[in-house]
Amino acid sequence: MSLEDAQKQIDHAFTRDDLKGPSFENVFAGATSFLRRKYTKDLTGVDIAVTGLPFDQAVTNRPGTRLGPRAIREASLLQPCDAPYGWGYDVLSEFAIADYGDMAFDYAMPSDVPARIEAHVAAILSQGAACVALGGDHSVTHGCLRAHAAKHGPLSVIQFDAHTDTWADDDPKRVDHGTFMGKAAKEGIVIPERSVQIGIRTDNPDTMGFNILDARQVHAEGPEAIAQRIRQIVGDAPCYLTFDIDALDPAFAPGTGTPVWGGLSSHQAAVILRQIAGVTLVGGDVVEVSPPFDTTGATAVAAAHVATEILCLWGWTRR
Repeated sequence: MSLEDAQKQIDHAFTRDDLKGPSFENVFAGATSFLRRKYTKDLTGVDIAVTGLPFDQAVTNRPGTRLGPRAIREASLLQPCDAPYGWGYDVLSEFAIADYGDMAFDYAMPSDVPARIEAHVAAILSQGAACVALGGDHSVTHGCLRAHAAKHGPLSVIQFDAHTDTWADDDPKRVDHGTFMGKAAKEGIVIPERSVQIGIRTDNPDTMGFNILDARQVHAEGPEAIAQRIRQIVGDAPCYLTFDIDALDPAFAPGTGTPVWGGLSSHQAAVILRQIAGVTLVGGDVVEVSPPFDTTGATAVAAAHVATEILCLWGWTRR
């Protein structure tokens, strides 16, 4: 390859014209857009936009997830050239996917963030693209749900998590990563009886009517059976998938703010995500990746794979 040809292949995040197809670029160099997709705010012709929500001021324990989107993007560079394994199609080649960059906000005004997230995601949806978000703490999902429900109506939710996030909170001004799902249920933007929480392993007496497939049930019944149960609960309703990385056991994802032992393995999560193909997915996110607590980067690698699987799930029913 000549130097001139090599220079044309630098920084596909800025230089690529075609929004579809793999990116053959050194994984250790160049701009770290998600899966080497093009950075752009113009979503004309874009099917799916990936965006970062680097907010972590709603945590009850350890911070650091503001650095999650950057770490997930970097980890995604390990897999940009190959079609995601086991799907039988290449979402990167069949759909136009762009990186919309991160949401801007005033870190000194945390109470303004939920509304800003809602507007940010709504702006993506209004351009005709689907949205996959990279958190950030789990409170960011609330604004995402509001934006998606405004477009699609009340949603079923597929939530991978160690915690139900339905703890009591009647103050609309509070921003809390442990109460947002309860607030979403009270607002009527999610349908608890058509939603499911997988991997739960912390006590919370008020389940708000959500179906729970806890971690012990996943281990006892196996991921294939759990996937079948998820599909039965959600049916063909429009659904949103949120994956808190602490759904995985700390052995697989130590870099998170509130780790709980006894969680899912990477294998179990991968099988479940693949086996629920066919659900009517309208959007999703992966959250709670806190790089300061994982010197190996394994947590971000897992999150990058989850985000890629969400892209594949979205595309499965639209091929």
